[in-house]
Order: sequence, then structure tokens, then C-alpha cells
Amino acid sequence: MKDVAARAGVGLKTVSRVVNGEPGVTADTERRVQEAIEALGFRRNDSARVLRKGRTASIGLVLEDLADPFYGPLSRAVEEVARAHGALLINGSSAEDPDREQELALALCARRVDGLIVIPAGDDHRYLEPEIKAGVATVFVDRPAGRIDADAVLSDSFGGARAGVAHLIAHGHRRIGFIGDQARIHTAVERLRGYRAAMEDAGLAVDDDAWVSLGSTDPERVRGAVAAMLAGPDPVTAVFAGNNRVTVTAVRELAGRERPVALVGFDDIELADLLGITVIAQDAAALGRTAAERLFRRLDGSDDAPARVVLDTTLIPRGSGEIPPS
Repeated sequence: MKDVAARAGVGLKTVSRVVNGEPGVTADTERRVQEAIEALGFRRNDSARVLRKGRTASIGLVLEDLADPFYGPLSRAVEEVARAHGALLINGSSAEDPDREQELALALCARRVDGLIVIPAGDDHRYLEPEIKAGVATVFVDRPAGRIDADAVLSDSFGGARAGVAHLIAHGHRRIGFIGDQARIHTAVERLRGYRAAMEDAGLAVDDDAWVSLGSTDPERVRGAVAAMLAGPDPVTAVFAGNNRVTVTAVRELAGRERPVALVGFDDIELADLLGITVIAQDAAALGRTAAERLFRRLDGSDDAPARVVLDTTLIPRGSGEIPPS
């Protein structure tokens, strides 16, 4: 900073104001300081800044899987809000492993992030209580926290699934299969609950053994579930897929069959409009943006009680969910 100040012909305080975007510097002076910064390759010492201010101007984002297309717009929205607040985003994926989630979240806290946004893989988040008490603002997104009281921003998984299955029922289907994620995952449970509610609303019994399949989203497991539901004398005439990865595998499996089977998927997928796939769409960007805005309100001093924000989903009919039973 002394070198920059000497080159620009200003005092140290003026350099500090320019670097930190503070007022009180004329346009000509700011230009001279910026030119000196560029010429000398000056970079602010963020470690010293942390010691002085107690804030790192960084937040952590713990995702389920960085490769999942659903998390792309969510992460981007969080990053845009962070950037607007002058903060850096650091993210990583838990691979749906509760132990890895805890390890990653605590590693981010050890690096002094100001706040965390977590898409939980586990159902017990008491390990974060000391961090939250120490001032690390924390918001959960897509799924609520387990065994602690914390802000959460969710999609209406129950209502969306209920609407999707009701849509299939309205098009004449009575034997509808449900293929979802693992039973320990909140969204899988809520979507199954929505499926059951729609069937009950229509006075339809559910054959749990033949029509309901929860488990990993591994393609082999999903293909097996689809094949089992379509076997036997009374196969299902429609399938409700519990998330985007299940939908992709179901589309591939159903495409090779002679008898048409209706399909509605939870989550939009790439090329779904061209393939004519009816979906229950979540607004992933709105989830990320809402969670990040709530996080920065906490960082700005909001001490409101933790809240659960639920965002609406949208039914997008494109053809696959409108196929009548054969």
C-alpha cells in the first residue's frame, strides 16, 4: 500500500478508501490510485482484513452433486447474490453422503466463511450448533435441517407431486407407479406423500409392492423398477418419476416399449420440451436466490426466528403426461 500511495502521490488512507470502495475520493484521485495498483500488481491482503474486521466476505455452499443439472442454476443464483454483496462463493458436493456433508461443512467453517448454505444429505445437523452459536449464518435449501431449528427454503414437493399424479388421473389412469429417491431423503418422502394423497383423493388404492419403488437413482435400479411395474397381467399405465435423474432413465426405458406408458417427472430436464416430457418444474434459481438473500439478511444482523419458505412448483404439460391408458 505504501508503494501504491507513493506512486499515486496520495496518502495510505486514500489507497484504503479506493481498495474498499469507500466514498470521499475524487474521480481523478481514484484513477491515479487504480493505475498505480495495476502497474504494481497490488492485491489486498485478505488475511489481514479478516483479522481486522472479523469477516472473510466469503460464504460456503454444500451441494448434493455438482454434476446434477438441477444445481447449476441454484449455484449460479447464490453466486450472483454473493457477488452483489461483495462476497466470494466456495462450494463443494456431499455426494449424498451425510459424513461427507459434515466434513465439508466443518471444513468451510474452519476456513472462516461468514455463512453456509446447505443442501443436506443427512438428517442430524446438531454438529453445526457450535458454528451457528459462533456466528456462522446458516440456511438450508431444498431440504430442511435435521434436529436443529434453522432457516430453510424449499420447493413444494408434496403439492407438486400431488398435482402431477392428479394430472395423470385426470387423463384416465388408475394404475400409476411411483419411482423415487431414497426413503431417508425429505424430498422423496414428501413426493411419495403427494402421490398417495392424489390417489386417495381419487378413491384409488395403491399396490405398495407393485407400484411404489424407493431407492438410489442409479440407472440400473430405476430400469429394474420400471420393468417390474410394467410386468404381469395388470401393469401400470403411467409412471410418476420422483426427480430428474429418475425421469431421464424412465424416458430411456419407456422409449423402447411398444405399449405407450404415460410419464410425469418431478424436475425439468434438458430437452424435455423437444422430447415432449410433462414435468413438475421447480425454480432452482429462485431457491438459490431466496436462500442467499435470507443468508445475507442474517449476516446484516436480522435476528428473526428461523423460518421455512416454500416455493411453488409448476406443472408443464408437454405430451407424455397426457397419453391415455392403453
